[in-house]
Amino acid sequence: MADESGRTRGLLSVVYGNTPEMRGRALEILLRAAPRAIVLSVSLRAADGGGRGESGGHGEDHESGGRGGNGGHGQGHESGGRPTVQRFISGGGAHERWARGATGIPSVILRQDLLELSRAERAPHVVLSLPEHIDVTPFLADVWRPPLGSTPLASRYELAPVVAALDVDRFLADLRCVHQAVPVWGDADRPAPLTLAEAAARQAEGAGVLITGGAPPETAGRHAGVQALLGHLNPSATVLGDGVDAAELTAAVTPGGRALPADPADRLDPLAGSSVCRRGVHHGVSSVLWRARRPLHPERLAEALHRVLPGVVRGRGHLWLAGRPDTIVVWRSAGGHVELAEAGRWLARDDAEAWRRASPERRTLAAWFWDDHYGERRNEIVFTGGGLDQDRIRTGLDAALLDDGELALGAAEWARFPDPLFGTRPGR
Repeated sequence: MADESGRTRGLLSVVYGNTPEMRGRALEILLRAAPRAIVLSVSLRAADGGGRGESGGHGEDHESGGRGGNGGHGQGHESGGRPTVQRFISGGGAHERWARGATGIPSVILRQDLLELSRAERAPHVVLSLPEHIDVTPFLADVWRPPLGSTPLASRYELAPVVAALDVDRFLADLRCVHQAVPVWGDADRPAPLTLAEAAARQAEGAGVLITGGAPPETAGRHAGVQALLGHLNPSATVLGDGVDAAELTAAVTPGGRALPADPADRLDPLAGSSVCRRGVHHGVSSVLWRARRPLHPERLAEALHRVLPGVVRGRGHLWLAGRPDTIVVWRSAGGHVELAEAGRWLARDDAEAWRRASPERRTLAAWFWDDHYGERRNEIVFTGGGLDQDRIRTGLDAALLDDGELALGAAEWARFPDPLFGTRPGR
């Protein structure tokens, strides 16, 4: 496909896995469909030695060497504690192989590598192979987002759906683990700690194509259950077994097909995509969508958690909390661990700049749900798990909503409500 200037763009594929073996398996399967693709393998290591430094798959984890480059950032003590980014190029027929090590901002370094590859070869197909513990959506959005005055990657590449390969046993074990933190790379210079359960859920939710490892006959039922769970966690993804053939994968990763991704930055919008809910029960797995158009009392919400969370493997959405009437509060739960975080402000009718920055999906949803007094404010969470009692979940959350008398008090009085969830009130 050509851009507005007539330049023929290349194709950027992204692969990762929840183990090095599965990451390599994802890359192997994709290269069956695109044998002449150039592979850019990546490993990341925090400056303090923390984080995970696995290679991004194809090839070995190389020390600094080959043609150097540091993404425009100094090394050693001048780097300000920035991480080491190892890259290894292979594939692409006669394309020159190289290994590089650099210290700097990972997104800047990888963006420069990708632009260099697009200049060296006309319309290349590059496969970006990422290390194990990565929050792929914000990471990819940071790579894809052009700094002011620089060449955007979107002018050089189309973005194919992200491909992830998951080891079923590892995935299930991680989803149960809420007491161990793991450093995960996202859109910051350093990895952020997440529970293993949260990291596993984000791995499943960040891909457009999910490939599960092969299952022996004695575990076929569990394997089918995990595939059903993945289908609920990521309803827009194509879920494939390990026996996928090249033709099937080619159809899944070609832009314009079923799994065409949005701009990665659009997926970071706190209100975009949260209402996607797969209907029905599949191998015992189901999802429940809860919505409400009035604010939640923070104290009653905290008291309702023990009734809402049993059986819930994953919860994602956003809240309208009475004590924070102008702030979007994001809900993420994995296992029994709940994370609530402030994530921007609700759109105001006359804030043209905020509307422009919002994703197309966010603007569409805001127009659809708009209330003349409260605007786009609403609660919306999707819960996924096995044997969920949807009446218990909805009843528990409905009881935490403000009643008519509380609603009539107005925002100034809502700010006086006790808030055990955040512990403080805005402005105090």
